[in-house]
Amino acid sequence: MIGLLNDFLWSKVLVVVLLGVGLYLTVASRFVQFRLFGHMFSVLRGGMAHQGQHISSFQALAVSVAGRVGAGNIAGVAVAITLGGPGAVFWMWVIGLMGMATSFFECSLGQLYKQSQPDGTYRGGPAYYLTRGINQRWLAVIYSVLLLVTFGLCFNGLQTYVIATSLEASFGVPSLVTGGIVVALVGVIIFGGIKRIAVVSEIVVPVMAVSYLLCALLVIGLNLSEVPAVLTMIVKSAFGLESAVGGGIGVALMQGIRRGLFSNEAGLGSAPNVAAVAYVPHPASQGIVQSLSVFIDTLLMCTCTALIILLSSVYQPGAEGVDGVALTQTALGDHVGSWGMGFVSVALTLFAFSSILYNYYLGENSLYFFGGEERGWFTPYRMVVLGLMLWGSQQDLGTVFSFADLTMGLLALANLTGLVWLSRVGLRVLRDYDQQRSAGQSPRLNPDDYSDLDIDPSAWKD
Repeated sequence: MIGLLNDFLWSKVLVVVLLGVGLYLTVASRFVQFRLFGHMFSVLRGGMAHQGQHISSFQALAVSVAGRVGAGNIAGVAVAITLGGPGAVFWMWVIGLMGMATSFFECSLGQLYKQSQPDGTYRGGPAYYLTRGINQRWLAVIYSVLLLVTFGLCFNGLQTYVIATSLEASFGVPSLVTGGIVVALVGVIIFGGIKRIAVVSEIVVPVMAVSYLLCALLVIGLNLSEVPAVLTMIVKSAFGLESAVGGGIGVALMQGIRRGLFSNEAGLGSAPNVAAVAYVPHPASQGIVQSLSVFIDTLLMCTCTALIILLSSVYQPGAEGVDGVALTQTALGDHVGSWGMGFVSVALTLFAFSSILYNYYLGENSLYFFGGEERGWFTPYRMVVLGLMLWGSQQDLGTVFSFADLTMGLLALANLTGLVWLSRVGLRVLRDYDQQRSAGQSPRLNPDDYSDLDIDPSAWKD
């Protein structure tokens, strides 16, 4: 039943909705992800300074990249190639490019409708703009429940399973030992709240991303003459023009979009929960930074894995053999020797560990929307998450993963409904940003200009 629902949702509904919304927002914004691409880096540099008690723009980016760059970049890409052929990578690129515009709008709206808290921090996300932007609390409630179930509970058990099985296969570490260590480390961090999560992510994410990128560049350097042929094969097979690789355009399209969304999460509304906590002068500033995070995830990190696999002699189109993490490990080992397999395990561990912190915070933010902090729900939730992680390190959670796939698809539909509804507000924010830049100003939001909207002026008092 879950499988049938997933097939219908992902191969019929979300293919149209995700690409349609991404294309609409791209055109309506005058291709914001392309025309402001160079500007993204200057905004990022300006957001690296720490903001006292607040979370900086760079820290919010680090937390969101921690979530986007996860097991999907290593295992997910390998699965997409195995099932959909090399053409699936092309459709991952497409969903990534469209997702950059989608992420810009959802994260800008998350910032615009954020709420200041007594301790000086902020809370926000789709639940807030669904409630205050379009006055649809029922949809916000559904969204928050789906977010809690998908990320806060299901995905954390899965990530621990990925870490435990990978380290056991590569280094012989018992899964129970790995599970216990991961639970202890995560427990120390999550009991410190979003500020501690941001500090840890700010350190871990650049190290893991740069290390993996350098490894991929080494592989590309060793096989430089073959890169053009591989890129050509990816494009041809995406349109069914490369019969030798199999998969077909339909399967390639479905796998590329499915795994692309799972990897970069653009349109799910997960990243705006983190983007909203940043201290920035204008909502579009964080939207721009979060758009860059989609580029980092899909156009850089996923492409790294794809090239590692497709440049190796391990991948044989249509042949039975290794898949998932094992395919990426074996492929890297084929390029650089046995240490490559261990490197993938370490990279996967860091990717999955950082994703756990991100997933936890999304669940916490969902509970906060329901008044969870005042009701004392945070501590029980943290204990449940840690318990699920320990249990997950010992279990093959394939059925849970399928269920999470389903709830993630429903999550996207709920968020995209609000995103299209509020697209005019998002375009208004973007026009304000563009006009201030054209006037030679450093864009800052004036809450008085948005007095007709139900935003929190105290969140923009500076």
